[in-house]
Amino acid sequence: MRALHITAAGRPLEAVELPDPTPGPDDVVVAVAAAGICHSDVHYRAGHPAPRSLPMVPGHEVAGTVVATGANVSVERIGDRVALHYVVSCGRCDACGRGLEQFCDRYEMLGQTRNGGYAELIVAPDRNAVTIPAPISTAHAAVMMCSSSTSLHALRKGRLQPGETVAIFGLGGLGFSAVQLAVALGAARVYGVDLDAERLALAQRFGAVPVDGNADPAAAIRSAGGTDVALDLVGSTAVLAAALTSVRPTGRVVAVGITRGTLALDPYRSIVGPEAELIGSNDHHLEEIHELFELALAGNLVLDEVITATVPLEATTVNATMDRLERYGSGVRTVIEPVGA
Repeated sequence: MRALHITAAGRPLEAVELPDPTPGPDDVVVAVAAAGICHSDVHYRAGHPAPRSLPMVPGHEVAGTVVATGANVSVERIGDRVALHYVVSCGRCDACGRGLEQFCDRYEMLGQTRNGGYAELIVAPDRNAVTIPAPISTAHAAVMMCSSSTSLHALRKGRLQPGETVAIFGLGGLGFSAVQLAVALGAARVYGVDLDAERLALAQRFGAVPVDGNADPAAAIRSAGGTDVALDLVGSTAVLAAALTSVRPTGRVVAVGITRGTLALDPYRSIVGPEAELIGSNDHHLEEIHELFELALAGNLVLDEVITATVPLEATTVNATMDRLERYGSGVRTVIEPVGA
């Protein structure tokens, strides 16, 4: 099968031919129809953090059709359209028993510790293959596997309540899902913060109050009374600091982006005095994918304008897309479509 490899940190992806994957007893093999190019993939290509071993096929936003099953999986699964939950867990350890699969003793991740979806075929546990409801497109379902599910998990971690306000720092793939999900969860006001005018305009169409990140977004939000919850989806210490100063007393800041560098803050002014909370949010849970599908079916999560381009499974094109994403260039989410490429 054709695939793209991360061969070394900081190197462009390379096109390779690999053997078709063989399913284990509890696995399915999926013909990839759509694989989202996530900013995390850009981080992995750069080595921040590097995949557990190299070479590695990246890609954790994956959807397609089941083409083969393991001995313990019904052959009736063949032909099912599925999206792949990228957190691979054992289901038996203490963390899994407490519903914390992202802290599983045997944690693996598609595209980071085991081969992902920048390929024609991918193998994954059957329990990770979630059937896509008919009205939802395969490309939309793929993007939901990280962009939307990680955003929903972050909003849940922030304990957003109906009638509260929320500020979304970073209007990329995660940010536009977060805006729509916050509205669906009953937020009274949603602030969308970004540097790009086109993204701010799109956020406004989704129901957000646009805030120009080129100025002082925290001051703008504070001048309107502050926010109850703030999400840092960028992965920048400067953005995280701005999120902390945007919340009103007892506010909650949720850090989601892969952040490099050290955050310097005054604990009393930022946390203790205002009784604010700084909360980490890592990955998401399998059941949240089912919740996302229900929200999408109800019209509360629309990704037509979020997926701004599709590209073939071709190294030069995919690397160029990742380069633009690394520079926070134009567009929101690009999807690789390997079939027929």
